[in-house]
Amino acid sequence: MLDVTRYSEDRRGDWDAFVGRAKNGHFFFRRDYLAYHADRFADHSLLFFKESRLVALLPACLKERVLSSHAGLTFGGVVADVAMATPLMLEVFAALVRYLRENGVARLVYKCVPHIYHLLPAEEDRYALFVHGARLCRRDVTSTVEPGAAPPMQERRRRGIRKAQAAGITVGPSDDFAAFWGLLEDNLLRSHGKSPVHTLAEMRSLWEKFPENIRLFAAGRDGRMLGGTVVFENATVAHAQYIASGEEGRAVGALDALFGWLIGERYRGKRYFDFGISTERDGRVLNAGLIEQKEGFGARAVVHDFYELSLDAGAGGRPCP
Repeated sequence: MLDVTRYSEDRRGDWDAFVGRAKNGHFFFRRDYLAYHADRFADHSLLFFKESRLVALLPACLKERVLSSHAGLTFGGVVADVAMATPLMLEVFAALVRYLRENGVARLVYKCVPHIYHLLPAEEDRYALFVHGARLCRRDVTSTVEPGAAPPMQERRRRGIRKAQAAGITVGPSDDFAAFWGLLEDNLLRSHGKSPVHTLAEMRSLWEKFPENIRLFAAGRDGRMLGGTVVFENATVAHAQYIASGEEGRAVGALDALFGWLIGERYRGKRYFDFGISTERDGRVLNAGLIEQKEGFGARAVVHDFYELSLDAGAGGRPCP
């Protein structure tokens, strides 16, 4: 049988080294990233060993007898290296289910790593979820472009780029997170009555820890930022984590110019550029206006799947977090 061990700080080196060689890894599975919101999510990450060899990780947190993989991340799931094969994944899930039951966990909420983040095929976990009777409880739609192989850009987006060029808009990297956060907070407050998931201080701290993975790009003129995006960059995907524009930027097509440059030049050699989700209410409602803008750049749908596995009779029927 596989051994399941709860993460402790003495395993930090083993954990991060495994993430670095995983076939479905991501920088936000690294311990420095997971630690930034440790005060909000009670970490209960797990390591899986077979004959003393580390074969898999599960970034996870625990709340009220529900283990989530991971409630503080966009997606999670079993992190595996190239040695992972389907029979081994079935062993991992059998060990996971046994561990959860032994520790009084009533429900597992599992966020699959979307295929665009895979260096190699890595959907053994989806089969194991099926074998154990997990149910699909949420499906979000994200909009993804293959730079250099995308469908033609919508004429509306092309007009926006031309308008920005005529208005003297320039685009490029920036380190002015304070200016961007001002735009972002205003956008979110007015549109949704919400604040960003990350505070400005948290984002700056993460940027300092992961300068090769977290980047800010801006569109502006006369030294003023009119729009921008924070990109989370992984081996296969450049993902627009945050997007914001002020009224002046919207009037002159600042974001059209910025994303035209990012997709057509800055990330042309990347396998995927991802705009993020356009769904609400656990994936059941599509924000048609939002996705129309993204698909105007040639993006098309990729799904983020959430599964629920109930481990006792009274644990089912609740929405996915």
